[in-house]
Amino acid sequence: MKVLIIGQGGREHALVRSIKRSPKVEQVYCAPGNGGIEKDAICLAINELDFEGLTAAVKQYEIDLTIVGPEQPLIEGIVDYFQVKRLPIIGPTKLGAQMEGSKAFAKELMKKYQIPTAQYHVFVDKESAINYVKENGVPIVIKADGLAAGKGVIVAFEMEEAIQAIHNIMEERKFGEAGQKIVIEEFLQGEELTVLAFVDGTIVLPMEAAQDHKPVFDGDKGPNTGGMGAYSPVPHIKAELINQIVEQIIQPTANALVKEGIHYRGILYTGLMLTENGPKVIEYNARFGDPETQVVLPRLATDLVDVFLAINNGQLATIQLQWKKESAVCVVMSSDGYPLTYEKGKPIYFEELSEEIEVFVAGATKRGESLITSGGRVLSVTGLGEDIITAKELAYSGIDCISFQGAHFRTDIANRAIAKMSTI
Repeated sequence: MKVLIIGQGGREHALVRSIKRSPKVEQVYCAPGNGGIEKDAICLAINELDFEGLTAAVKQYEIDLTIVGPEQPLIEGIVDYFQVKRLPIIGPTKLGAQMEGSKAFAKELMKKYQIPTAQYHVFVDKESAINYVKENGVPIVIKADGLAAGKGVIVAFEMEEAIQAIHNIMEERKFGEAGQKIVIEEFLQGEELTVLAFVDGTIVLPMEAAQDHKPVFDGDKGPNTGGMGAYSPVPHIKAELINQIVEQIIQPTANALVKEGIHYRGILYTGLMLTENGPKVIEYNARFGDPETQVVLPRLATDLVDVFLAINNGQLATIQLQWKKESAVCVVMSSDGYPLTYEKGKPIYFEELSEEIEVFVAGATKRGESLITSGGRVLSVTGLGEDIITAKELAYSGIDCISFQGAHFRTDIANRAIAKMSTI
C-alpha cells in the first residue's frame, strides 16, 4: 500500500512512523510534512488546505489511503471533498468535525443527550458575557467557540482577568473568527484525562488513556499551550473508571451523533475532568491529540493500518486492539517565548540516542543537512520503558542529547502519576 498523512507536526510524524512499521505499507507520503518527517516519508510540498492539490497527488502517486492529522482541513471539509472524488480517507466529515470546530455545537449536543459536562452559556455579544461573569463570579472558564490552536481557553481566577479575556476574544479578536461566539463554563476541579477512540458510527474502539500537560511551565503554571508533554497509560486511573467513561460518555456521544444524522468516522478525542461528581467532558477534538499521539501510538501493538482499513471498510467491530506493556512519556521541547512570541531559525544539535527513545519533529525545517527551528513546539521526545518512572528517565535522557538556543521544556512531566503510584 501507499499511504498519505496530511499535516506537518509531531502528531503527523508519530502517525508516519506507525504507518511505516506496517508490513502492508510500501511507501508513506506526508503533505506538507517537515524537515524531520522527510527522513521517514516522501514529503509533498502541498498545503494541507489545498484540497485540489492533495487529491491530484493521490491520483498521481496512486495512493491507497489518506489519513488527516490536523483539525483545520477536517473542519473545512477535506473528507467531504475526497468522498466526492471517491478517494479513501480517514476522518470525520465537515458536520462531524463540528465537535471540535464549534464548542457551542458540542456543548448543545451534550446537553440534549445528557452527556456529563460543565454547566455553560453561549454568548455572541461582549456585554452580555461580561454581565454573566459579574453575576456568577470567578473562577470561571472562557472559551473561544472556534479553533484557536489550543490557546483559546482561559481559566480566570480574578474578575479583571475574566473581563479582559472576553474583551480580547470578542473585541480585539485575539483568535480571529474563532471569537465571534464564546462559551463560558463553570470551573471544574479535579484531574484531567484524555481518552482517544477509533469510531465508525456507533462502533467505538477506545485506546488506552493518556494525560496531557497544557500549561507552559512546571507545576501547571503559565499560559495554556497546545501541550508540553504527555504519558500513557495513566497507572493510577483504574480500569473501572475508564470503562465508565466509555459507557457513559464516549459511546453515548457516538450514538448521539448518529441520531443527529452524522455518521462519524475516524478519531474522537475526549478531554475529561475527573471531578468529585464523576468524569465530565471538557472538550472534544475530531482527530488525534498532540502530544497524546506521541505516547499512545508507540504503545499500540496492533497494526494501525489494519485499524484504518477496518474503519474504511465498515469493519471496525472486527478489530481488537492489543497494547504493549511498556509505558511512554513524551516531553515537548519548545522555542523560548512559546506560546507567545518566539524566534525561529535556531540550529538543532543531536547526540546519539538509545533505541528506546523516539524524537518526533514538529516545528523544524531543513537547512542544508541540518534542522533548524521553525515553530513554537519544536520536538516531542518520547521514552518507552517498563514503567512510567523508567519512561520518564528515558525521555529526559533524550532531552539531554538535544540542544538548540532558547530550548524550553517542563521538568515535571509525569510527576503526578509517579507521586500517585507511590500511594497506591
